[in-house]
Amino acid sequence: MFSGSIPALVTPFRDGAFDEQAFRRLVDWQIESGSSALVPCGTTGENSTLSNAEHHRVIEVCIEQAAGRVPVIAGCGSNDTTNALLHMTFSKKCGAAAALLVAPYYNRPSQEGLLAHFGYLAENIDLPIVLYNVPGRTVTDLLPETVCELARRHPGRFIGIKDASGDLSRVTDHRMGIGKDFVQLCGDDELALPFNAAGGVGCISVTANVAPQLCAEFQAACAANDFEEARRLNDLLYPLHYAMFEDSSPGPCKYALAQVHDWIENELRLPLVPCGDKARQAVDEALVHAGLL
Repeated sequence: MFSGSIPALVTPFRDGAFDEQAFRRLVDWQIESGSSALVPCGTTGENSTLSNAEHHRVIEVCIEQAAGRVPVIAGCGSNDTTNALLHMTFSKKCGAAAALLVAPYYNRPSQEGLLAHFGYLAENIDLPIVLYNVPGRTVTDLLPETVCELARRHPGRFIGIKDASGDLSRVTDHRMGIGKDFVQLCGDDELALPFNAAGGVGCISVTANVAPQLCAEFQAACAANDFEEARRLNDLLYPLHYAMFEDSSPGPCKYALAQVHDWIENELRLPLVPCGDKARQAVDEALVHAGLL
């Protein structure tokens, strides 16, 4: 259902408020540059600092601006199951193709708790679900056996996963436990090449915010099994992948966007602040290396 380069979009701010005009331009640029789908209100979109009203407006604007040109996977995750359902209900009403659901953070649920959380959502709304496992942020690890059990209990409801566990063996675990039609999307840009070689079909990407065309070309080369070209493009992008995390994300990403576009501000919401000098230097060097500056 989904494949290729899928940016986890930043949420632009200007003077503390959602910059809708900049966001619309970002959506257009991403689509024109070859991004195959869009993810608003993910971690990179600073969703944890958005009010519910803002969260829903970002999703609404993304779907409206995309206008059916590419599908939108709405970030609907929460550590509150009821609030996640609220996000999913709104996103379905707006026309989202699927919901991206992160493992609940802070609460630290058990695997049984994860089965109950995701199962409740699958049973109460029929919007397709892409799971999101990022234990480095949530502390909770969505284990392969739990992913496979969710797919077994709720046929057709869990269509894929964004895996940012860093464990490449899980691609095979999921393929063998669920099947080849289960959409596996890498959640770590720097691992996208081996992830795709193992059976992944794309990446929900931070770097694609800044380098959408290169990321789309890289994913296209992987899909064509042209790994010589994929390695060439990966070498261009590799320093940028790491530069995106030289400081708290999405700080370096927003700095990079402000470097390549004059219509987007390098502004974040507390508790995040603009990235420091070391990260800025890394981003600048990586942009030059990739031919973007």
